[in-house]
Amino acid sequence: MPTVLRIDGLRVVIYPNDHRPAHVHVKGADGEAVFILHCPGGPPELRESYGFKLPALGGIKDALQAALAALCAEWSAIHGSY
Repeated sequence: MPTVLRIDGLRVVIYPNDHRPAHVHVKGADGEAVFILHCPGGPPELRESYGFKLPALGGIKDALQAALAALCAEWSAIHGSY
């Protein structure tokens, strides 16, 4: 499970052999969330979250948007098209 980005101690992961649409798993001590990337233009959309508080999710979404091009490129490198 490649860690493709770190956000304030959180790991952003793209699992090999995962399903479409393009998405990332965000893992930390406080919880886990899944964001659909909506490649190539975004914006990332929260699909589900366990344990994270709303302010943290907003910051995560902003960080994912800032890294969207790189995340979409990583998804394509691992899975092919979006």
